[in-house]
Amino acid sequence: MITNLVEYFENNVVKNNSSKIAVVDRDKQYSFAYIEEHAKKIASYILSFNIDTYNKPVGVFLEKSVDVVISNIAAMYSCMPYMNMDIKTPLMRISNIIEQVDPVVIITNSKYESKIKEIYNGNIINIENFDYKIEIDNQKIQARQKMHIDTNPLCIINTSGSTGVPKSVVLNHKSFFDFMDWAFETMPFTENEVIGSLSPVVFDIYSFELCLMLSKASTIVLIPDGLSTFPIKILNLLEKNKTTFLFWVPTIMVNMANMDLLNKVDLSSIKLIWFAGEVFPTKQLNIWRRELPYTMFVNMYGPIEITLDCTYFIVDRDFADDEPLPIGYPCRNTDILILDGDQLSKDGEDGELCVRGTSLAMGYYNNPEKTQAAFVQNPLNLYYPELIYRTGDIVCKNSCGEIMFKGRKDTLIKHLGYRIELGEIEHIIVSVLKIVDNVCVMYDKNKKEIICVYENDTEISMADFRKKIGNALPKYMMPTGYIHILEMPRNTNGKIDRNALKLQYIGE
Repeated sequence: MITNLVEYFENNVVKNNSSKIAVVDRDKQYSFAYIEEHAKKIASYILSFNIDTYNKPVGVFLEKSVDVVISNIAAMYSCMPYMNMDIKTPLMRISNIIEQVDPVVIITNSKYESKIKEIYNGNIINIENFDYKIEIDNQKIQARQKMHIDTNPLCIINTSGSTGVPKSVVLNHKSFFDFMDWAFETMPFTENEVIGSLSPVVFDIYSFELCLMLSKASTIVLIPDGLSTFPIKILNLLEKNKTTFLFWVPTIMVNMANMDLLNKVDLSSIKLIWFAGEVFPTKQLNIWRRELPYTMFVNMYGPIEITLDCTYFIVDRDFADDEPLPIGYPCRNTDILILDGDQLSKDGEDGELCVRGTSLAMGYYNNPEKTQAAFVQNPLNLYYPELIYRTGDIVCKNSCGEIMFKGRKDTLIKHLGYRIELGEIEHIIVSVLKIVDNVCVMYDKNKKEIICVYENDTEISMADFRKKIGNALPKYMMPTGYIHILEMPRNTNGKIDRNALKLQYIGE
């Protein structure tokens, strides 16, 4: 019986693939033996703190690199969840995360150590200065592993929260096992996958790539963050490493298609492409399919609260350029309920997509109120406790029985692959920074732009507005459009009339 990912790694990978390349980081390659040894040494040092808990996370504040991979596996050897933090996020937001989660240790490097010390008084490991000559404490590591159970947290992933403090989603080993079992049964994964890893380490996509490495001895090719603005260099890197699997957010794929880059490189080694996080325009997907006719393309859907994804659609037929893709069918061992309030929607009618099953997250770390609001009793089951997660996404089934995504129930959006609460942006502008008295932040899904409509006596230049909020919001959350009005339209209850603003400024 396997209770944690380290057992996959030890039993399936290290014994038989110690010399195989595990990670490609720029111009360097690292074997599985190297990864194992370095992770165990960091784990031994962490366990020297005599930590007696299994649920306090190991924070990681590093650029995407082999050091992040090693740090994450070290956390697993310590039987603690890893929590990767975005180095591009303003320090105030990182401080909010640290205050809420209180990690037992933060792993960073010389570049960021002083920043972390400004907001954190706990244990810090500077991985650049770490003494790898220390002995591995196998006895302590094995003792921790023996006490491990599969519902212990594997990782904590921070996502946008409407109060200005990110929600920290807790995902356990068992839910990842469940997803991996489905993926390996359903998709053509082999023991020789080479992963083109483009997503930031704070994404759940990266966590699945890590699972592939630990369970299938897959090689992870880390694509540096700076290459996002040079799509052709990314494609050259994929070609050079004979990449076989991609799990990407569609934005970069759309750009590559629009720039007519796919016919300039040999991508024939890629056999499987998953895409998720936002809608992939069918016109650009069709370009990818024409250039890679022997590749399987899969549309994945799901919020982080259900561990990666809960539905999938293998694109096995032709779609017109203006025809939307289905999000498909539930993954095995996951049940999808399409609810109209507390009742099942009728066939063909819209409803909220709700999920039940092993894949559900354990909730939000140190936030019982938000957890109880999102993970609720199944209204169709009156006989025993059974939680479902209400996604807030509106869907329906088409005539083929495939689930079709229709839109959002609230102000939660997916933008550039990130899940963003528009309410958090509003909270930062009005309550934290106090720039203006009232603001309404909206999303133009056609132009993929975040629009800020603000009420103020005088107009504020876009440059000044962006400068003021740049220290509080990450770049991907910053509005790109700013509209000044003297007075917000109001509903009869006194609230801002969002529908009127959407109609006027977005046209929907």
